[in-house]
Amino acid sequence: MALNSAGAGRRVGERRLLGPGDIDPDTQEDAKAYARLKHRLLVLDMCLGGVFGVVLLVSGMSVRLKGVVTAHTAQPVLVVGGYFVLLALAYGVLVQPMEYYGGFVLPHRYGLSTQTVRGWLVDQVKGGLLGLGLGLIVIEVMYYLLRLMPSMWWLVTALFMLLFTVVLANLAPVLIVPLFYKLTPLGDEELVERLVKLAERANTSVKGVFSINLSSKTKAANAMVMGLGNTRRIVLGDTLHGEYSADEIETILAHELGHQVQHDMWWGLLLQSALTLIGLYLAHVVLRWGVRVMGFSGVDDIAALPLLALVLGGFMVVTGPLGNAFSRWREGMADDYALRITDKPEAFVSVMVKLANQNLADVDPEPWVELILYSHPAINRRIQRGESYQRQGRGGCGAEA
Repeated sequence: MALNSAGAGRRVGERRLLGPGDIDPDTQEDAKAYARLKHRLLVLDMCLGGVFGVVLLVSGMSVRLKGVVTAHTAQPVLVVGGYFVLLALAYGVLVQPMEYYGGFVLPHRYGLSTQTVRGWLVDQVKGGLLGLGLGLIVIEVMYYLLRLMPSMWWLVTALFMLLFTVVLANLAPVLIVPLFYKLTPLGDEELVERLVKLAERANTSVKGVFSINLSSKTKAANAMVMGLGNTRRIVLGDTLHGEYSADEIETILAHELGHQVQHDMWWGLLLQSALTLIGLYLAHVVLRWGVRVMGFSGVDDIAALPLLALVLGGFMVVTGPLGNAFSRWREGMADDYALRITDKPEAFVSVMVKLANQNLADVDPEPWVELILYSHPAINRRIQRGESYQRQGRGGCGAEA
């Protein structure tokens, strides 16, 4: 499975944003090549993770790794933490070449990244430490519950994961995002007023409008409504400025507000929690089998962590298309909301075209690729949605919320 493409990136220096309706065919050629490579990397990553877990179990390396930790301490919390840290570091070293290729080499080859090697490495270290810390919290809580209630740990763990996700969503704008990006109040007062009024029409309270320095890492454009409750804020990538009109930025934000109005985060959490509950119960069943067949000391034996990870990882792969289908449905509803509340289909279509060209998005992927991997409708479908709205001549909907 080749991870390169002949002639890739040959038009990077020539790529430019075009006008409404002008999908750059040269850019699309690069977009499809880039997407193919990213998909292959995804498959390779999943296979590598699966093989890593199987080798740990079959070779006895997992038991030996536990022995390395227990040789220094018998305290359950320290044993779990020590094993997890050593395992995470070993896997991180294993996948680092692939991370570098997919996260640094490819984005630079296709003209998407603005990061230096040093900046990328710093982000890798920060992201790795953050992931290690958050993962350690989850693992320690889960194994505490495995020791405390071996028959019902899966149910309580699912509830904990739900609460943990909500807390992280609330803290992300003030604690997590600033580790990687700089958030500053948007200086365009006229645009700020316009976006705040749009949020008010959508009955969504926000704590200001901010610019995020995406240009320090990428040429891609993005915008979002970030946070929950008292941390919710409008965030615009600085890569939007200068290339997008006020109407276009308003349309982008209207889509994000559609998620807020339709409570998509909570519906997504509900689906995620249900899938997590099922996955954890399957892991519970398999762990009990592992105790009988593979000789683990109990369901709380940390040496069985690779088995638990294989079950949960396999379950996520199988149910991924379901989650993506749900997401595409809600994204389509958010697009409809954006069209209704702004009543600017020309701006909506223009935004989709510009984002496709700027973000190197495959406008018309293979149907099976969209079905399995896409969390958003393909760009061509979104453009068609805007054009259909425009043909219907639905005016006077700007006040709808």
